[in-house]
Amino acid sequence: MNILKLFFSLALLLSGLPAWASTQAARPEGPCDIYAKAGAPCVAAHSTTRALYAAYDGPLYQVMRQSDGKTRDIGVVRGAGYANAAAQDAFCADTYCWITILYDQSGKRNHLVQAPRGTWTGPALGGMDNLPLADLAPVTIMGHKVYGVYIAPGMGLRLNDTHGVPVDDQAGGQYAVINGYHYNGACCFDYGNGEIDSIDDDNGTMEAIYFGNAKGWYRGSGAGPWVMADHENNLVGCVNDDKSKLCANLPTLATRFVTAVTKGKPGHWATLGGDAQRGQLAVMYEGRRIDASYDPMRKQGAVLLGNGGDNSTASQGTFYEGAMTAPRTYPSNETDQLVARNVAAARYDVAAVSVGTTSASDVPASLHTFAPRASKDLTVTFTNTTGQPVRGVALSLAVPKGWHVDAAAHTIPDAIAPGQSVHAVFKVTSGAAPFNGDLKGVATWAGRTESAAAKVRNVAPVKINEFRLSDGARTNATNAFIELYNAGEKEVDISNWTFAQHATREPLFSKVKMPAGTRLAPHGFYVLGLSNSGLVLPARPGDATIHVRNVDGIKPGDTIVVGDETRKVVRVGTAAGQATPLWQPLPDGPIITIPAGSTTVPVTTTEGFAVGDTLALGYGTTYPVDGRATEHYEKVTITGVGTAGSQAWLGLDAAPGSTNIQVTSTAGIAAGDRIRLDIDSADHGIDMVTVKHVGTAARRTSLARDAAAGATTIVVHGAIGFPAKKNVDYTPGKAVIGAPGKLQTVDIVRVEGTPGGNLTLTISPALAQDHVANEPFVEPGTGLDLAAPLKYPHAANLPFSVRGTGITFTPATRHAHSSNEPVRPAGSGIVLDRALARAHDTDAVVRVDTVTAAGFQGTPNQWFGGPALSREAGSMVLRDAAGHVVDSLNYGDLVDPWASGGFRGAAGKAATCHAAAPGIANEPTWDRALPGIPFSGAVAQVDAAQGSTGRYPDGQDNDNDCTDFVTSVSIRTGATAAGSTSVRAATVAHFAPGQSVVIDAGDHAETLTVATVGSSGLTRASAPADKGATVVRVDDARQFVAGQPVIVGSGADEEQGVVAAVETGWRTGKLTLQAPLARAHDTGASVSGTGITLAVPLAKAHPAGTVMTAAGDLATPGAPNNGVRRSAAQL
Repeated sequence: MNILKLFFSLALLLSGLPAWASTQAARPEGPCDIYAKAGAPCVAAHSTTRALYAAYDGPLYQVMRQSDGKTRDIGVVRGAGYANAAAQDAFCADTYCWITILYDQSGKRNHLVQAPRGTWTGPALGGMDNLPLADLAPVTIMGHKVYGVYIAPGMGLRLNDTHGVPVDDQAGGQYAVINGYHYNGACCFDYGNGEIDSIDDDNGTMEAIYFGNAKGWYRGSGAGPWVMADHENNLVGCVNDDKSKLCANLPTLATRFVTAVTKGKPGHWATLGGDAQRGQLAVMYEGRRIDASYDPMRKQGAVLLGNGGDNSTASQGTFYEGAMTAPRTYPSNETDQLVARNVAAARYDVAAVSVGTTSASDVPASLHTFAPRASKDLTVTFTNTTGQPVRGVALSLAVPKGWHVDAAAHTIPDAIAPGQSVHAVFKVTSGAAPFNGDLKGVATWAGRTESAAAKVRNVAPVKINEFRLSDGARTNATNAFIELYNAGEKEVDISNWTFAQHATREPLFSKVKMPAGTRLAPHGFYVLGLSNSGLVLPARPGDATIHVRNVDGIKPGDTIVVGDETRKVVRVGTAAGQATPLWQPLPDGPIITIPAGSTTVPVTTTEGFAVGDTLALGYGTTYPVDGRATEHYEKVTITGVGTAGSQAWLGLDAAPGSTNIQVTSTAGIAAGDRIRLDIDSADHGIDMVTVKHVGTAARRTSLARDAAAGATTIVVHGAIGFPAKKNVDYTPGKAVIGAPGKLQTVDIVRVEGTPGGNLTLTISPALAQDHVANEPFVEPGTGLDLAAPLKYPHAANLPFSVRGTGITFTPATRHAHSSNEPVRPAGSGIVLDRALARAHDTDAVVRVDTVTAAGFQGTPNQWFGGPALSREAGSMVLRDAAGHVVDSLNYGDLVDPWASGGFRGAAGKAATCHAAAPGIANEPTWDRALPGIPFSGAVAQVDAAQGSTGRYPDGQDNDNDCTDFVTSVSIRTGATAAGSTSVRAATVAHFAPGQSVVIDAGDHAETLTVATVGSSGLTRASAPADKGATVVRVDDARQFVAGQPVIVGSGADEEQGVVAAVETGWRTGKLTLQAPLARAHDTGASVSGTGITLAVPLAKAHPAGTVMTAAGDLATPGAPNNGVRRSAAQL
């Protein structure tokens, strides 16, 4: 036996096959066999549908189930090569599953896992991306059911620390098979080569397949979608001599399955695409690179799926299979064509069976909610994917125990042609017992059976009916409530039910528990009100100081309630501050764990932390992050505040043998620090260096304009970074200009301009060759001296992670703490007159009755202590006492996608529905970092208003959050004086004469009647406008239309005109007027429409930005939702 084992191992080794290779009868070759024969072996091979090698019998992907957190690898059906979907169905029955690993079949270990935070953040803990749900993309391959990877906005898989992937300007190719009907115009549904730090590291640092209809960069003919390449800072479909970005020869690909290819080599790249069911590729583009900032390329070698190189997460799509070829390979078009034919031979098709409320086929499974013993019609659809006519198909529904179906089966006697769909409708009556789980649609014919599961809930008809973030009052930012509603005809006992709300990027700390004996009458309401404060850190018996999220309005002598205990306030200190994630290093990491017994943690920022303060350290999260775990805080005291973790880059190339490297930042680096450089790639390798001496950082930006050979004056950018820019101030001295292969060392002789804007530099000697805008410009600095010479070469722009010295504290931790868990300054808190007698957990209610500056200003059925509702996005889940989900939703974004009803995959639609965040949407501020995460971009929030988001009519539930919930319409107004009858606003579309409106909130609120409605628009002049000018440049021209009246200026300088034309831009636009201005107007002058005229004058003055809402659209906690909502929301 030992000799046989040895012989087998040697045979595998000599054959060059990895250990997973099959010993069974040979299957047809796969795409990676074709690439290998052509001399371009795969170094990354990913698929959830089939093996990409004839000999591969290893796992394709891993799923994790929600019910218990257990995982299972899903492999291929032995001897067949397609995925064992039946194993997934059995493992994930009656619960949700996520895809946690997409295995690399190449043997290079480039397995894709949960994507970490980057320039842009996902909704999971600390900004990580959500994991894909495992059952949302059923299709057929080789005649059998399999699942794809369904990416909704916020989801993504990635590996930054890769092995053997092309880097720098090395040639390489990649292909992917994707759903041609599932896309959008947001950035960026990619598969391929990206940055190893998940940050935008400048032009040419990635080369990946893109699919979608984004028009912000290059675009094709028609409406899209298009196959293009993502080269960073450009989705590229062609290169035009005139630098225009319309690709006239780039066709729309409107087929269900698409095979897409992109590949590149020095100075050259190509994209190909075609119908994956037909197997014929067309060349979309083949030719030169965009310009010198992309030639040579500076690819970094990460592998990404579902989002952009900088972790842009707004895109959507579905991936079935794909692979990347080895460094220095450029597969021929003929080889790519052979791969496309191989894909076509696999016979991709839609799923054979689907279940829904309509007869639609090829749609993701959705949720169906029943009340006990309620009936609902469900449709089972069968689509013939066999390629041959079939007869005698029997359709049936398999339902949970205690449920009833009106017919055992419907048999279709007629022949069903290939591609034809047939349907059967069943009346399903649920049982009496609460249930969360599956029912199955089943099709049986000719000895074969295929099925599809749909999620069902059989629960009491209690709904999350209405919620508000606050009411828009300037003196209270947290006047929030959540309302439950019994939509049934019977009283419901909600004793010990729980309600949880989960804010985007945050962990879940607590649940609100309904008291024993709580009953909700038929059509009755139950209001949860946010208390004016709540515990941030748990309070133990004997504690006389509590750490809270808010102290506004609380003063010494107040009577304060902590949980169920009443005390007096002795002293009021500070509230808890903004949390920051525990440091996430990239490309190494992204998860590091600080063991129990530690006295230091690395952090993303040290802002807001001070020696002597109390520190809250989060613990309890499990990885991958799925929102299942409950987080906790432990309490320590800060003894030292050091440096934050940071990401930096090499300023210039570093050669083997070098003992000095130029770096773009020395922040947080000290002598003796160990730094990792690079990944495991061809011609490169991982150097672990020890810093001997810290010098000065390199100043690195890029050319702002083209510069011709012979020039002695150049213009460079005076700031770098995205989204938050850092000013760069160049000084006379040595500098290096140009992309690799075009480098020239010059002396900076003179600097003109102000850092932050463009800088004009006089240089010597003159430029030896032409350079184009965006080529690098580097003043090297003295950099870092190393204790030992480098073993490998490393390219300029290579990112590396600096851990920093972090925050030290006492006592040592009792728990382990991991990357992205929150580290929060707990504030000095509130001192009580007597110690607490009982323990109180995080988010326990802390309340002073007399406070009006925070918290819900009403009388709820129950208070909750936190957290405050996110103004970005969150999820809400209501469970009964046994833990069954009774109702759930997402608002603002997909924080917990499983909790949303109404999955959709149509082009231009949200991949999964969610309710809107109530309030007035703010656009992201692109140059502002996210609080607590200084290198990540800010996201859209809403300004709270007097309205809310709610179901209309009350209890409306069609399992579609897109239509079940409507949001009050509120607007911002310009500044108004007491006695004025005119209100100007960005939009007036939702208002009509005679309508009652409420302007402002709280003590400043006024209710008035609209007399007349004029024109929309509320912005400011972005540049001076001279007397006699007909053009006014403005901050936001999108609110205006040609032909409308417009008012420029205010007070004595006010004048009225008519808009002749509108030009909009990303950040600025301009209005052209029909007649010249009679006066001059400065930057910042008011530019508005004529707005709304009121029937009576205002009694009070109201500042700019005050909110206004129709009186019939106000929030109604504890009362029926207003009927004006639906018509207003749909205007």
